[in-house]
Amino acid sequence: MIETTNAIRFLLNGEEIILTDVAPDLTLLDWLRLERRLRGSKEGCAEGDCGACTVLVGRMMDDEIIYDSVTACIRFVGSLHGTHVVTVEHLRGENGNLHPVQQAMVDHHGSQCGFCTPGFVMSLYGLWMRNPDPSRSAIEKALQGNLCRCTGYAPIIRAAQAISSHGQPQGDPLWAERIAVKEKIKALHDGRRVEIGAGDKRIIIPASLDDFAAVYEANPEARIVAGSTDVGLWVTKFMRNIGPVIFIGHLQELKRIAENASEVRFYAGVSYSEATSVIEANFPQLGELWDRIAGEQIRNMGTIGGNIANGSPIGDTPPPFIALGAKLHLRRGEHRREIKLEDYFIAYGKQDRQPGEFVESVTLPLLPAGETFAAYKISKRREEDISALCGAFRVFINHAGTVGMARIAFGGMAATPKRAKAVEAALLGKPWTMETIEAAIPAFAEDFQPISDMRASAQYRLLAAQNLLKRFFLESQGEGARLKRAVA
Repeated sequence: MIETTNAIRFLLNGEEIILTDVAPDLTLLDWLRLERRLRGSKEGCAEGDCGACTVLVGRMMDDEIIYDSVTACIRFVGSLHGTHVVTVEHLRGENGNLHPVQQAMVDHHGSQCGFCTPGFVMSLYGLWMRNPDPSRSAIEKALQGNLCRCTGYAPIIRAAQAISSHGQPQGDPLWAERIAVKEKIKALHDGRRVEIGAGDKRIIIPASLDDFAAVYEANPEARIVAGSTDVGLWVTKFMRNIGPVIFIGHLQELKRIAENASEVRFYAGVSYSEATSVIEANFPQLGELWDRIAGEQIRNMGTIGGNIANGSPIGDTPPPFIALGAKLHLRRGEHRREIKLEDYFIAYGKQDRQPGEFVESVTLPLLPAGETFAAYKISKRREEDISALCGAFRVFINHAGTVGMARIAFGGMAATPKRAKAVEAALLGKPWTMETIEAAIPAFAEDFQPISDMRASAQYRLLAAQNLLKRFFLESQGEGARLKRAVA
């Protein structure tokens, strides 16, 4: 029998917080500004895009504290159990001086109106703690989720490059307090389930993966929230009631990555950031796409399982995963089953998932030798934007120079992520030539009847999808470098 408690406990800067009355939809930003009067974190977009509300959230991972930059506007207080929240007010230098990040921003004129500055400071703080001497590309990647309207990014990047001239992470209070904070966080993880409220105001924080499976089987009407990068907007933009909620972002058993000689298995709670090194090592063709999934804060929060489970037709991971032949592992209580990922998506808003059943993991077969694979994302902005469409292509060309296998999948082209089976059939057995590609182009109209919306027109989507097939072919012929120079 699992013991329960009615309190969410976490650390806020240097203070332990105990909350027994928390609404499922209470955001960290609202709580910080309205309840704690910590107003350094700003609300700019309320959808995790601008980064003005960035804070750090420390959590235990393999007996170490990992501090992630996150957007407080879509992070729920109910997800903070057993963590350490660090806001800009906690930054301090030695002898009452400015913190090295703050001093660098002052010296290099990295702030003008100042509204976005605390968010930039916190993102740079998180980067500096991980990497005190970052490359320019690392700085730009860390700041993908921070938007500045008036200063321009050049002085902010110069400030980021100069932080370590004002001090090293080993002298930072967070570094000095690390051991003490680690022990406090460990004490907060006491093996008990947290239950607060009732009805649609109920919050459940399971004690373990098995506990989660049992709780969700018994409460199939509950909303599962891991990273809240999608559900957060349901609250801030659509004012939807999301309760009752089961928060699962803390479950270490869902943070596992298992690798062997033939496949990689990502458990559902693995964030994009946590998966990055494994993706780069095993599927380098996905590296560019992976870096274009939102910004750093969202990649730190969003999970692979969540991106699949919600069934969005414009999710970035399903198309390449389908092209790779991914298998999905579902669980309900103690019962588990396995299906092809492509079979999970039935219709818009409908997936092959029974009441009380959840996505536990996804397995990606490694790409066999001799196969060619690529994935492309089309969006209005190159950085930190939702896909208008996302295409993934995988082919095997046999010794005769003909197509022996083809798997093509798209997001944004239909009500669900979907394979282009008519296009695949048009390629099979044909010579791998531009003539074959041109002959297969009309088959796109058999596979897809895309819609027009704010991101792209139906005509644009169809034409872009066709051109991506041509791009894939040209890159397979060694034209990739020339194409990238032309795009740049």
